[in-house]
Amino acid sequence: MSKRLKFFFSHLVISFLIALLVMGLVFFVWYPFPLANAVGVTHIFLMMLTIDVIVGPLLGLLVYKQDKKSLKFDLIVIIAIQIAALCYGIYSIEQGRPTWLAYNVDRFELIRKNDIIQNGLKYAQPQFQQVSWFKPQYVAVNFAKDVKQRNDDMFAEVLGGVSLAQKPARYVDFAQAKEQIQKRAQKLELLLQYNNKTDVDKVLSKYPQATAFLPMKANAVDMTVLIDVKGQVVKIVDLRPWQ
Repeated sequence: MSKRLKFFFSHLVISFLIALLVMGLVFFVWYPFPLANAVGVTHIFLMMLTIDVIVGPLLGLLVYKQDKKSLKFDLIVIIAIQIAALCYGIYSIEQGRPTWLAYNVDRFELIRKNDIIQNGLKYAQPQFQQVSWFKPQYVAVNFAKDVKQRNDDMFAEVLGGVSLAQKPARYVDFAQAKEQIQKRAQKLELLLQYNNKTDVDKVLSKYPQATAFLPMKANAVDMTVLIDVKGQVVKIVDLRPWQ
């Protein structure tokens, strides 16, 4: 085998192994199923994968000529571009990863890292001032007791598109929402209005402990949160919670 082909296959294998590591981080840690679909990160990851696993090694194959004086420089440039594209892709994916699953009134809201309102973050409880490096955490949103503050919150959401769930300063421990979740949880039969019966039966058969559900609002695809009789989260599933 020529040196050109040896370099190409070595470059391809190394790129593929790095892509596997990144895939494990993205889809098993930052975006556990089905949150990747809820956020719509898959196409971004595939684009990054195409650049790093296919385009990089192919460019190396095209420019590789054994007696070429600028060969080392050319390969360094290609690899540097490949690394830069990978780092930028990972950074973008990390910035958009789900960090909080916030219970708000009668639904959950998936809050990404770049959705968080930084203003007033210092007033949040210590455990909510920093996001986890791993999977997203459950929290509940605390409503203001003051009428004026409630009205301000409502106008901020309606006119500015800013939800309370984006403000860590309003977060409280998820356990405090247990009673509210039990009251607001909807009957599983309602899922049949928005999903194929076969899909619903297939999903629910995996989680027989689920007795109700709540919607989960996300930026790409809304999901369903299955709840048990005690008001505890059973699983987030890829079913539509509303029309």
